[in-house]
Amino acid sequence: MTKAELIAAMAKDADVTKAVAGKVLESYVKNVQGELKKSGKIGLVGFGTFSVVKRKARTGRNPQTGKEIKIKAKKVVKFKPGKQLQEKVK
Repeated sequence: MTKAELIAAMAKDADVTKAVAGKVLESYVKNVQGELKKSGKIGLVGFGTFSVVKRKARTGRNPQTGKEIKIKAKKVVKFKPGKQLQEKVK
């Protein structure tokens, strides 16, 4: 599903215009990003939990040449689905 398709589905479900649904989606994304940057964790009961974890520096391999490369440490976003979401997907 693309962003445009998601906006259209949200607009239909909420009985609002696509413009309003687009603003709501943008606001959601902005607020999730802000909270992850500020506290590093956001949980949505029934949906799941987004969290920021630190990934250690490690050695990798260039798939084209096979040569070893060093991968720097960085922060990444992790998502753990909630129980209700897992049950819906099964």
